[in-house]
Amino acid sequence: MSEFQEDSITLRKREIKVQTGYLPHADLLFYTDNPRIYSMVWKDNEAEPTQEEIFDALSKTEHVRENLVPSIKNNGGLIEPVLVRKGVVLEGNSRLAAYRVLAQKEPVTWERIRVRILPESITDSEVFSLLGEFHIVGKKDWAPFEQAGYLYRRFKTHGIDEKQLHAEVGLTPAKIRHLIYVYGFMLEISDRNPERWSYYDELLKGRRFNHARELYPGFDKKIAGMILDQEIERAVDVRDGLPKIVKVGGNTLKKFMNGSLSFHDAVQDAHLRGAGNYYTKKFSDFKNWLADDHVDAEIMRIPAEEKKQLAYIIGRIEARIKQIAKKVTKK
Repeated sequence: MSEFQEDSITLRKREIKVQTGYLPHADLLFYTDNPRIYSMVWKDNEAEPTQEEIFDALSKTEHVRENLVPSIKNNGGLIEPVLVRKGVVLEGNSRLAAYRVLAQKEPVTWERIRVRILPESITDSEVFSLLGEFHIVGKKDWAPFEQAGYLYRRFKTHGIDEKQLHAEVGLTPAKIRHLIYVYGFMLEISDRNPERWSYYDELLKGRRFNHARELYPGFDKKIAGMILDQEIERAVDVRDGLPKIVKVGGNTLKKFMNGSLSFHDAVQDAHLRGAGNYYTKKFSDFKNWLADDHVDAEIMRIPAEEKKQLAYIIGRIEARIKQIAKKVTKK
């Protein structure tokens, strides 16, 4: 078995010494605060999941069963070692789960796993920063709910403000603020289902529903209840259907909020009352985007080769717009 070798990683402009080698996988623990684990197995009462519960959840995922297990078996081990601090796998929990799946059938063959050990002096704050480098700045393999959970805990637990998070992960402060807000809202309504992230993302972004919130302070909670009860079945319904109800307002919105109209019926009622100008809205949104001063400034900064491609695309759009214009104005 090879000895541990000195190595290093760069974090926050400083070199951190690490050791690379092999350890028995049985000596390692899953990282309960890993955003993916946090979203999968943490309970509503904040009770920390057991190691057995984490393994059971991870080992059943398609990524572990269909991708990692055969890949590790074919390669005879890990290409990328798991990252460990104080016996806890900070990065590579799915790989650890895959190793243990393999070890269930061949315990001797898969007894030891390749690791990269961080010094014990590295702080929790530095750990979260490192995970952000891996999964938001780098390979970006966390789902939006998981990214938001990471940012939420950095902000709430470690006191890292939006500007610092912007420097760490490259997202705009406005985007970071939105992700934290949406995640906090999901915690407030006790919904930790990552698959419903897009519903709340659509509900809480922009100002489309501000007027409804002014009239009905419980608007967001009302919609959240419909999402949880599956009366609103798709995120696209929040994106396209709900704005129609709010836009037409009046009795349609009132009956919707007091429960006299279901979501489906309210959308239909709004459509009949003139809130269904789908194509007008699409072209209006495109026009408003083109009118933004930032578009001109950004176009001036793109490379010459990309400008050539852009000019071609604009030419195609121009030709298509002329075709549509003829059909719209045709009597």
